[in-house]
Amino acid sequence: MLRSCTAGLHSLWALRGGREGVPRLSTDLQPAPRLFSAEKVIHKDWALPNPSWSKDLKLLFDQFMKKCEDGSWKRLPSYQHRSTQISEDFKTYFRDKPLNNENKVSQIFQLFTRGFEDGLGFEYVIFSNNDEKRTVCLFQGGPYLQGVPGFLHGGAMATMIDTALGSCATIPGGAIMTANLNINFKRPVPLCSVVVINSQLDKLEGRKLFLSCNVRSVDEKTLYSEAT
Repeated sequence: MLRSCTAGLHSLWALRGGREGVPRLSTDLQPAPRLFSAEKVIHKDWALPNPSWSKDLKLLFDQFMKKCEDGSWKRLPSYQHRSTQISEDFKTYFRDKPLNNENKVSQIFQLFTRGFEDGLGFEYVIFSNNDEKRTVCLFQGGPYLQGVPGFLHGGAMATMIDTALGSCATIPGGAIMTANLNINFKRPVPLCSVVVINSQLDKLEGRKLFLSCNVRSVDEKTLYSEAT
């Protein structure tokens, strides 16, 4: 279950004169500030193949890119940093808990899952189908995510499940935060293997969004986890 902050944040966006063509609140790419320079820094899109991707991950990526050709599916770009405006929007929205100098939110949001070098941590790409309110995440966990030798740490898998469900929730909900996450781990995931996380929106209740997902092997024969 995730709670949507959309109503408050969209109101803030509207007050700023929001209109078509103006960057919205979630995943729009924003230039990073660079001191003493007028040059705009364009962040790297991490949701694209790199040399660390396995054959399975590249093959699945190509298959879903073909599905994107008719517009039914869309690849979601993924950057290491998010817009500084999101920080201001959240600080304004949660004004009942003012932030002082000691606990001030960072002016640049850094995406935790993109904090590793290529191939060492979270390698993934997410495709969304807005009409069906679902997403598919192709994920390969690198050696820095090891738990029991040879297998992915359960916390790393939980992080990717949360990321996948959160991406699915943004389709109808905009800016969201996780309120409750339940995971049933069926089998351990081999380190550096590729899994497919299928997420879907189940229902809406006011600001609450209820979603579910399953984590399977590339051939879909092995069920690793289920979550809501």
